[in-house]
Amino acid sequence: MSNIVAIVGRPNVGKSTFFNRLIQRREAIVDAVSGVTRDRHYGKSEWNGKEFTIIDTGGYVKGSDDIFEAEIDKQVELAIEEADVIIFMVDVETGVTPMDEDVAKLLRKVKKPVLLAINKVDNSKRNADAVEFYALGLGEYFTIASINGSGTGELLDELVKVLPDVEDNVEDDLPRFAVVGRPNAGKSSFINALIGEERYIVTDIAGTTRDAIDTKYNRFGFEFNLVDTAGIRRKSKVKEDLEFYSVMRSVRAIEHCDVVLLVLDATRGFEGQDQNIFWLAEKNKKGVVILVNKWDLVEKDTQTTKAFEAKIRKEIEPFTDVPIIFISTLTKQRIFKAIETAVEVFENRKNRIPTSKLNDALLDIMKQNPPPAYKGKFVKIKYCMQLPTPTPQFAFFCNLPQYVKSPYKRYLENKMREMFNFHGVPIVIYFRQK
Repeated sequence: MSNIVAIVGRPNVGKSTFFNRLIQRREAIVDAVSGVTRDRHYGKSEWNGKEFTIIDTGGYVKGSDDIFEAEIDKQVELAIEEADVIIFMVDVETGVTPMDEDVAKLLRKVKKPVLLAINKVDNSKRNADAVEFYALGLGEYFTIASINGSGTGELLDELVKVLPDVEDNVEDDLPRFAVVGRPNAGKSSFINALIGEERYIVTDIAGTTRDAIDTKYNRFGFEFNLVDTAGIRRKSKVKEDLEFYSVMRSVRAIEHCDVVLLVLDATRGFEGQDQNIFWLAEKNKKGVVILVNKWDLVEKDTQTTKAFEAKIRKEIEPFTDVPIIFISTLTKQRIFKAIETAVEVFENRKNRIPTSKLNDALLDIMKQNPPPAYKGKFVKIKYCMQLPTPTPQFAFFCNLPQYVKSPYKRYLENKMREMFNFHGVPIVIYFRQK
């Protein structure tokens, strides 16, 4: 599990440019899935060997600057609550604005590290202008130009210095299941139905749940930890921007679990926010089970389930080998099936295929259907093996790894899924030089 770093500040100070600079180097390598548009406001970054999760709060606010006036306090309060370190970004061109002063006022009370980054400082005159930001009362500042990257090194050096040590909870080998989803999809009701007691207060107000809570759970012969994004502490003054909030919450829970139980509201379908949470789980190589809740409220004929399922699978391409279960927390329909499936996915994630078995299965297929020739050059795959990683990752050794494109990787992945059981688990395939 990594630390969370939030970038806050008013619009147009360059938060997104800075964010993109931080994640790009890494993302380009880590996340080479073609043809999938991802939410660009969340990413992983690393500096001096320390990995952290970075969130660009600005990306979540839709609408004009005046709407933003009202939103920014919420954003900052959320960041203060959820993040381990806050980068407060301001713009040297406009100088200190009343909005900056508002944000600074909130940040001065915080016990967490706050780094003040003055952006667009790309010459010595602007460097001199930066002095006025001492007025914000946040102490030393960092001058950067996120467009060309100057000064970001010093800022990141300081950032990794102040990151708190992350404690990995690995004291037990029990599977960790995270219950995530949009506000009001029925996460708390699902947990109540499981545990059989009103441990969570369930109301119709979205966002009544705070704090990811862990519950050791033993029922139906299964023992596991529930990592829950549903708690009951709520700050009345934070009327959260729910989109941003549910992502922020899910980030922590997902990074901290083995299998993600993504709860959807059947009456609303599989919306953009659900997709973001799904890709978040996939990107973090977690097992996934999709639970379609409130299925009792949907008018059905013989084709409804099939059609609904097909629609979800279309949205989650290319990772479609995922269990989808239709549940109702109200009538407790298929609640047990949901947990049973999560346990199966947890086991699938630990699958280890012996090298000889893998080669026996795949070498023939790859001979019959090799990667397409590229610029007249032919790719010859010599052998493959599963890497000793906690999640299923495979290396294929060949003469020209750079010529193997995504469609062929997907073809191999599909073949592997046909032969071995990786239902609900993301697979990563690498091509290496032999």
